Amino acid sequence: MNVITTIQALTAAIQAEKDQKKTIGLVPTMGYLHEGHLTLAEQARKENDLVVMSIFVNPTQFGPNEDFESYPRDLPRDVAMAESAGVDIIFAPTVEEMYPQDGGIRIHAGRQAEVLCGASRPGHFDGVLQVVAKLFHLTQPIRAYFGQKDAQQLAIISTMVRDYNFPLEICAVPIVREEDGLAKSSRNVYLSETERQEAPAIQKALQLARTHFLTHGDVAAALAEARAHITTATNGKIDYIELLTYPDLTPVTANTEQVLLAAAVYIGKTRLIDNCLIEMKEGNDHA
Repeated sequence: MNVITTIQALTAAIQAEKDQKKTIGLVPTMGYLHEGHLTLAEQARKENDLVVMSIFVNPTQFGPNEDFESYPRDLPRDVAMAESAGVDIIFAPTVEEMYPQDGGIRIHAGRQAEVLCGASRPGHFDGVLQVVAKLFHLTQPIRAYFGQKDAQQLAIISTMVRDYNFPLEICAVPIVREEDGLAKSSRNVYLSETERQEAPAIQKALQLARTHFLTHGDVAAALAEARAHITTATNGKIDYIELLTYPDLTPVTANTEQVLLAAAVYIGKTRLIDNCLIEMKEGNDHA
């Protein structure tokens, strides 16, 4: 496996592979890999000749009071884990390498970024689109892999790819969970023992709300049931629990075909997100 830290070296390596007509799958990450990331890489391994994983904690998607400096980083560990999942190239640049100058041009996420995580993290998805667009140009993938856990991010990136004609396919991979239902996340390492015991209540709350919504069709009552469970089962602080159309992220109507039930909850100081997708016509859901 090749670990690359400069854009020049990456560009040369990608061109050499393209010259051999190889298909490229990209797995963008911020590192501190867990099973969810490896699932993305394994899916990319099945579907492409070459798998590129980026490991880059992107400063432009962190707000002034967020955890950029303390975000967990362990490149040697990540390299070993990525190699075990069949990754061919790791691109692990510095901030200075990715952002050597600032010409002031920005990508602005649209109305999809005004709800859910975007409502409490202004500018976050602008930063996500900025780094993802750069990675798409640098790695030239035919497919890029994102986890369904970050459902709003997935929707916004898919919209950018569609509306700006990026020549690639966005591949969504289902949420990977711990045995007790907690969605795997690099931020789970922040949880104390007590907080870790409380955290699966988020997924339980979503399942209660899903069942209520599919049975009664009442958005407000379903969300109230989820809030009540989190309030009762944890000491957490709810950032949001919402039920919106997917991928447009607009209010649910009688004609809605797919909805996203999503939550963000502070368990202690750690902000955890989780969601499930519900197919309205079939009555099926995908967690």
